[in-house]
Amino acid sequence: MKPSSLSSDKLQTSKKEERSINLSRLAPFLLCSLGVTTIVSFFIVFSPNPFKFTPRHGLDQRVLSNSKQSQKDDMNCDLFDGRWIPDLNGPLYTNSSCKTIPDSKNCFKNGRKDEDFLNWRWKPNDCELRRFNPKTFLSIFRGKKMAFIGDSVARNHMESLLCLLSQEEIAVHIYKDEEDRFRTWYFPHHDFTLMILWSKFLVTSKERKINGSASGIFDLHMDKVDTKWAKKLTGVDYAIISDAHWFFRKSYLYKDGNLIGCLLCNEQNVTDLGLGFAVRMAFRTGLNFINKCKECMGLVTLLRTFSPAHFENGGWNSGGSCNRTSPLGPEGKDLAAFDWELRTIQVEEIERARKEGEWRGKKFVAMDVTRAMLMRPDGHPGSHWGNKWMKGYNDCVHWCLPGPIDAWNDFLMATLRRFIS
Repeated sequence: MKPSSLSSDKLQTSKKEERSINLSRLAPFLLCSLGVTTIVSFFIVFSPNPFKFTPRHGLDQRVLSNSKQSQKDDMNCDLFDGRWIPDLNGPLYTNSSCKTIPDSKNCFKNGRKDEDFLNWRWKPNDCELRRFNPKTFLSIFRGKKMAFIGDSVARNHMESLLCLLSQEEIAVHIYKDEEDRFRTWYFPHHDFTLMILWSKFLVTSKERKINGSASGIFDLHMDKVDTKWAKKLTGVDYAIISDAHWFFRKSYLYKDGNLIGCLLCNEQNVTDLGLGFAVRMAFRTGLNFINKCKECMGLVTLLRTFSPAHFENGGWNSGGSCNRTSPLGPEGKDLAAFDWELRTIQVEEIERARKEGEWRGKKFVAMDVTRAMLMRPDGHPGSHWGNKWMKGYNDCVHWCLPGPIDAWNDFLMATLRRFIS
């Protein structure tokens, strides 16, 4: 055999021995890798949260803490301190999709052309206000009864809620009194009842007659609750109480049957006690009744604070109008106005009732819409309210449907969710 052939045979033998040695060395590694892969696969398949981990320290822990704090703020921040921001999503319903909008609130039907006032949502400064969800609302309040107590603006609020809920279920109208002041709607699939309990002043009132005709002058018994709404409160789970607009009329105030003063009477022998006094006493009487109502155990009462009117260049009966088409910024609201004074009185009275209710099994909370609505002079019907008997008058008190008032139900949902949570 030639030397070159021998060297080649030795080289091939050496390479085979080297490959054999390398494979023998790789075997333990391959077996170990296979074992690790099997364990990881088992963990991923059978672990409920395979990628959830708890950071030990440093930046990861701070991020987790901030996330929890953000969630906490959503439930505890001040929902009512904020601003209106653009929202091109628009309303959840239209004047076509909701069949229960009264003509007087159906602004588009009555000729309103601008639509930009619909494209805004309320943004609290420190959190987000969740948009109203009719399906969630009806699920949460299944089997419950909710009553709106107060004047026509309280009814306006109820009508907004009725429209929002109609996108999930159409309610059945089951009751209306002869004067169309008290109404009840029922949602059979969710066993949910919605009511409006009408009251001009919350307390007992009687309009004076002059030559057999209504005078627009009222006698108010400030220590006697209006029994027309009070007697219907039994069985109600949630009450939203509001009022104030009727107090802007000449009235005489009584306590224990005795005249104690007046509103806007301008008489030498009768003291004008002021709008704030009358509103405070009316709410105190109404809330005291709820607190002492033995048939109202477990009742949750929300006080919706004063909803401002936006008459410009005159009052409701002197040519005042409201023709704006977009919201004001936070700097545009006047917190020194009487609107804010009434709001403050209402907040003080609901807080007074809350403290007393703690040992009576009652819950009270303010739904403080005044700040937000001071910025919305664009949301009223104005001349688009279709009233045939009062032509030339503008409605700058109530709110278009759909319109900014729908945000009140965002507030309502968020406020009640806090009680439930």
